[in-house]
Amino acid sequence: MRLQNKIAVITGGAAGIGLATTELFLKEGATVIIWDIDPSGEATAVRLRNDGYTVRFQAVSVADKLQVNNAAAEVIKEFGRIDILINNAGITKDKTLLKMEQDDWDKVLSVNLTGVFNCTQVVAQQMKQQNYGRIVSASSNVGLRGNYGQTNYVATKSAIIGMTKVWALELGRFGITANCIAPGFIETQMTNAIPEEVKQKLTPMIPAGHWGKPIDIAYGYLYLASDEAAYVNGICLTIDGGSAR
Repeated sequence: MRLQNKIAVITGGAAGIGLATTELFLKEGATVIIWDIDPSGEATAVRLRNDGYTVRFQAVSVADKLQVNNAAAEVIKEFGRIDILINNAGITKDKTLLKMEQDDWDKVLSVNLTGVFNCTQVVAQQMKQQNYGRIVSASSNVGLRGNYGQTNYVATKSAIIGMTKVWALELGRFGITANCIAPGFIETQMTNAIPEEVKQKLTPMIPAGHWGKPIDIAYGYLYLASDEAAYVNGICLTIDGGSAR
């Protein structure tokens, strides 16, 4: 029970990596609040409560600062604290530079970058008051190496690495650590949209020889959110089977 009595907010926690993280954190003793725009999150929360876990779903767009503020206030009113923030929510709208429309750029930045800023700024205020916090954000290994057709997505994931380092410097004296994870090729609903022939071409790029599972990333989140990582601050943990090398 590595997260016993901890209160964790997981953005994008209704599906994919976020759902795997939600389920793992619950098994490790945490109370989990899912922030997501996916309405299936409510049914997920009901299912998990029926299994005996303490979990809540709040319909939150991380790009909307007012929604984030209101949701955080509700969590603090009910549970008194927020110990862990997992900035996992993210979207893609892939096009090459010369074909990318302004809306493609704006929407990806609003969720993947501004959303992370919004959630962290709001939750860090509470963490500072309690002199304890774990902030873990989703970067990507393409934020380290680039990727064809993903100017907007790569921009956000590279920026998250930089912001994480800044937050480690600014928040460390308040008992708060800030780290991020850079996943590689992971089997999720998002990557299921990739044509099978493209997946077959990508797989040989992975030294481990196969794509990762959502649980692989969830275990990374678990480590960085736990007290075992109390002296780990400002890092980007790459979990990609070696494909970013």
